[in-house]
Amino acid sequence: THWKHGGIVGVFGYGGGVIGRYSDVPAKFPGVAHFHTVRLNQPSSKFYSTELLRKICDLWEKRGSGMTNMHGSTGDLVLLGTTTDQLEPIFFDATHDLGMDLGGSGGNLRTPSCCLGKARCEWSCFDTQLACTTYHDLPGRTASSGLPISSGQ
Repeated sequence: THWKHGGIVGVFGYGGGVIGRYSDVPAKFPGVAHFHTVRLNQPSSKFYSTELLRKICDLWEKRGSGMTNMHGSTGDLVLLGTTTDQLEPIFFDATHDLGMDLGGSGGNLRTPSCCLGKARCEWSCFDTQLACTTYHDLPGRTASSGLPISSGQ
């Protein structure tokens, strides 16, 4: 299938997290006319419980293709292949049921990452996971441009 890049399609109020993929021959391949990529922000130091991984896989089997890429170039968990009408439900399920946020793909700083810190380094004197999580959870985070991230309101 030939792909034409659809730009960033998103969820209302967010500047990234979804990469639009559209086939340039949708009549020939209707099953992949839309095949968007969703990025989910990883937990600190990329430690996933098996319970969370199962829930992510269940979500993706329900709303997407079931194909994943564990940590793309942004460090996000990459979920490959869904349709436009599933984007809002995916975002709702990820944030409300899984406690995860969309990852980065756009002008907003949405994917902070930290080293493993004290989890694997006996000489660590700084809690990198706490700093990363604290920054990520701040209500007034800023875009990489230095301007506040808009809530879409």
